[in-house]
Amino acid sequence: MKQLYSWSWVEEQVAQTIVAWKDGAARPWQGGPIYSLREQQKRENAYDEGLRAVEREARKAPRTKAQRLEAQQRIVAAFPRFAAIALGLEGETIQLLTNGFLPIGTQLARWARRFDATLSMADMIQACRNAWTACGLQPLLGEPLELTPSILGYSLLYPYSDNYLDDGNVSNAEKLQFSARFRDRLCGQRLAARNRREAAVWTMVQLIEEQYPRPRYPQVFECLLAIHRAQELSIAQFNNCGLCEDSDVLRISCAKGGTSVLADACLSHGWLSEEESGFSFEWGALLQLGDDLQDVREDLQRGSATLFSRAAATGQPLDSLAIQLLNFSERVADRIDRSPNGPKMLKDLLRMSWRSLILMAVADAQEFFSPAFLVELEHSSPFRFDFLRTRNKRLAGRQGLYAVLFEAFLEAGEDENEGLPLLADRLESSLEAEAALLPDAIAMGSSCA
Repeated sequence: MKQLYSWSWVEEQVAQTIVAWKDGAARPWQGGPIYSLREQQKRENAYDEGLRAVEREARKAPRTKAQRLEAQQRIVAAFPRFAAIALGLEGETIQLLTNGFLPIGTQLARWARRFDATLSMADMIQACRNAWTACGLQPLLGEPLELTPSILGYSLLYPYSDNYLDDGNVSNAEKLQFSARFRDRLCGQRLAARNRREAAVWTMVQLIEEQYPRPRYPQVFECLLAIHRAQELSIAQFNNCGLCEDSDVLRISCAKGGTSVLADACLSHGWLSEEESGFSFEWGALLQLGDDLQDVREDLQRGSATLFSRAAATGQPLDSLAIQLLNFSERVADRIDRSPNGPKMLKDLLRMSWRSLILMAVADAQEFFSPAFLVELEHSSPFRFDFLRTRNKRLAGRQGLYAVLFEAFLEAGEDENEGLPLLADRLESSLEAEAALLPDAIAMGSSCA
């Protein structure tokens, strides 16, 4: 029987996830390889070599379409050497990244630019991150790796809706109004878009509906409503962070992250088994907690409550929480290893990427950890923590340079993305529909008076 994702199901899954999370606090972390100083330096040299190659291409500032395509091809050709030495990846895994995940990100960004030229590079990268998660789930669910219309639509909901609901400059009244209309649209109501944001969001929902008709795929829309409710609870958490207990903060983080990747999984396959639902939900909770660790400094500044920001606010070192997160990542990876679908190299890549996410977050937020802990954990990182911090600052300081190459990767073939909707067309049709309904609304208002 297909499982429908009611909120009571979500709460039950959150409770199970918290049990697994707490289990990670009872033991030291023993996963992952140990790197010698010599091995770290070798990888760092390869990293810098790859970075210099990318920056050389950016400084050439390719102007014509042919030049941009040539720059793109040279960067892709240089990636295997960087990945083999700096990341320690093998040929099959490098091929998966080069010929699988990278084209998916490029394809999404190209259509996003064509759909809405006002989307920023950061918006498109955010959407790509979600698409990569969804497409990473596809082989684990017995599906081919590809960017589908529904994954495209769901991934672009993030910059249009999630960021708006998280924006501290938007009033609660505006957020609640948008959220209520968004919920109605997710329930299947046909609403005329009132503005550019709604036109974009409605288009994304329609892409999902066209691939997954509602009567045949109820799980898909249960998942979307679940992540929507979790987002609303997250907003309430931000507004009442001083009144929340740690247990409340953890529940909300697990619900938001878990339902997000649960939706990724459903959009990858249409429906899920109980086990697939479980590991997808835990995967999402892991990514959310990882993001919370990455954002601990920013969350402290803006008063957003997470397990990590609340602990840091008390001056408590985050050593034990980082170990707990590493243990939780190993649990999720072990669970996915037991999945009958998907190649081993993909499962190994996921395990490595989650571990790297946490280690890089620790390196970047060193002031929140004890010196002894940093020294010990650094041996588990393929790069020294000081190296990671300095390179992150370098990347952040050269956004304009890398934007040149980002544009090169947006070069599309003449027929690519044909048939997909454009925001201007959808906005125009929505405004026409709303105008057509206006006389009836005025008449109804007069009769009520």
